Amino acid sequence: MPIFTAANNIPTIEKLALASLPKGSLNYYWLKIISDGLGSPICIPLMVAKGIHEGPVLGLTAAVHGNEINGIPVIQRLFAEVDVSELSGTIIGVPVVNVPSFIRKKRRFNDGVDLNHIMPGKVGGNVSEIYAHRFVNRLVKHFDYLIDLHTASYGRINSYYVRADMEQASTRQLAMLQNADIIVHNPPFDGTLRGAADAMGIPAITVEVGNPGVFQKRLIRSGHEGIHNVLCHLNMIEDDLEPANKPTILCKKSYWIYTERGGLLTVHANLVESLEKGQKMATLRNVYGQTLTEYTAPENGVVIGKSVSPVNQSGGRVLHLGVV
Repeated sequence: MPIFTAANNIPTIEKLALASLPKGSLNYYWLKIISDGLGSPICIPLMVAKGIHEGPVLGLTAAVHGNEINGIPVIQRLFAEVDVSELSGTIIGVPVVNVPSFIRKKRRFNDGVDLNHIMPGKVGGNVSEIYAHRFVNRLVKHFDYLIDLHTASYGRINSYYVRADMEQASTRQLAMLQNADIIVHNPPFDGTLRGAADAMGIPAITVEVGNPGVFQKRLIRSGHEGIHNVLCHLNMIEDDLEPANKPTILCKKSYWIYTERGGLLTVHANLVESLEKGQKMATLRNVYGQTLTEYTAPENGVVIGKSVSPVNQSGGRVLHLGVV
């Protein structure tokens, strides 16, 4: 196995000339997006596998939020295994979209903005808007399909679940191929990378691959399996689909439940647990250990994600409930 060092001179580019890449090639680049305060380039790592045969372009993105890193080894593993001599079409992998936040191990961009709330950015905008605009226009425009890999935010944990517009046949199929625990019907909305892709006519789904700031082997395997199934479905590789080990739970909507007062929170419900209306799901205590509030399920549903941070002020998240 080759050892990659700076001496390998991975090239820096300002745009991806996809049509000029040779067929049957595996390519690594630094894609320049912006410059920092010293004028040094801030670059996004880029991986491009171009197959021998014609086919669609599948885009894979991770770490739009800088501390959501489970998607990185999903993309790495796929590129370590891909055989371009048998590949139809092209896979473009972006293991880290939000480089400034990734370096700082933070969710938000370095101007304090959530990058996934301002897509596709704008020309002449502020720091984060220019970054978002150049990312979309220099890279996302090449995609025919997009799988955007995320995780829970700090202080919370997630099941392995998908957000997709289940009323669109193309995105519904992408979602079902992930063999996820849960799929939430969630039409794309303005500001997200998925929404920006949809506005460009690119079918896109968001895959939530576990928890922030850690690598989780089981979920990384699951994410890789879902992408493998998409490659099979799009006839980019010739292989068998990986079947689901259990049925996926389909939710018509989902929402977070919040606290009305502060205290020390314990969430009793487990991920993917089915809850009945009125079932106790969390307890809030004061600093003396006295019970302040017991939270119960407002309706029947399934636990998609939950808070694991005990210190919870008024308006803090309790539990992400999916309505089946």
